[in-house]
Amino acid sequence: MLFEHYNLRGLPLKNRIVMPPMTRSRAGKDDIATEMMAEYYAQRASAGLIISEGTQISRQGQGYAWTPGIYTQAQIAGWKKVTDAVHQADGKIFAQLWHVGRVSHTILQPDNAAPVSSSAIQAKGVKVFVDTEGRGPEDGVGEMVQHSMPRALETAEIAGIVQDYVQAARNAIEAGFDGIELHAANGYLINQFIDSRENQRDDEYGGSLQNRLRFLREVAQGVSDAIGSEKVGVRLAPLTTLMGSEDATPEATYLAAAAVLNEIGVAYIHIAEADWEDAPVMPMAFKEALRIVFHGTMIYSGQYTVERAEQALASGSADLIGFGRPFIANPDLPYRLEHNLPLNEPIRELFFGGGAAGYIDYPTAK
Repeated sequence: MLFEHYNLRGLPLKNRIVMPPMTRSRAGKDDIATEMMAEYYAQRASAGLIISEGTQISRQGQGYAWTPGIYTQAQIAGWKKVTDAVHQADGKIFAQLWHVGRVSHTILQPDNAAPVSSSAIQAKGVKVFVDTEGRGPEDGVGEMVQHSMPRALETAEIAGIVQDYVQAARNAIEAGFDGIELHAANGYLINQFIDSRENQRDDEYGGSLQNRLRFLREVAQGVSDAIGSEKVGVRLAPLTTLMGSEDATPEATYLAAAAVLNEIGVAYIHIAEADWEDAPVMPMAFKEALRIVFHGTMIYSGQYTVERAEQALASGSADLIGFGRPFIANPDLPYRLEHNLPLNEPIRELFFGGGAAGYIDYPTAK
């Protein structure tokens, strides 16, 4: 099933393999997508669907050095080169829209302001990648530093951030993307509103579960109204505790989130399963429950092999499967998987920043 065609709400996919979002920190000056990024994504266009690296919706939404934005005309033009290259290679690509919230540093923020979050809580030990020497991405010289203490968003500020998401979605369509994915996982801003430990608000965006889901609902509804729900996906990470984000009752919380997204009618939910050693396994009963409450496409990513992927598809729990890190070193990954060919090993030291090395120079099997 993995290598069969799939119809994603009217968007034909050549197979069920997804290249999930992976930050590579190679955007150019003013956080503009580059020609090299266009080549990188076009090389991987044999995936059924590519989801771009996290793309900040505003300067406030940035949490790492050299990540691309989609809030200026120059950034839209940069991404247009990427989408044109992917489409010329017969690929499909969604833009992942993110606002990192508290997972940032004052050096990255407008006027060196404090990052924002649902609440003024700092996740201990969480680090972000910054360009402390101002040397630019081509040198690949950055530093992992403790993220800055955030401040809680005022209630009146939240509507403006919702509109930033909406405008970014419109910008993505202008840039030629086939759709967008909201990053509501891995401890970033939407996740900071959803999870009970991070959200200590006492207004209409905090307290009860429905209040904690309000921000997700408003953003998902806003972008769906702007570009069409068939062009909207949402990434969730129910059981991971990345960036210090944690919920007291994750299964109940994320089933409720899935119900909200089903009501809005988004095209897919993309589940980021924990992919580190000794990570919590997502129970099949939980996956079956998600299927009951959400009627759209389900994507799962997290250390999948072909065998595990086929099992997930056959069980009906998943429709599409994301293969993350293998895509870094294997631009022709679907071909290699289908023909059981050995995989190139990625060079971890070249994951973030730098030039062509470890980015567009991995060989294909052909």
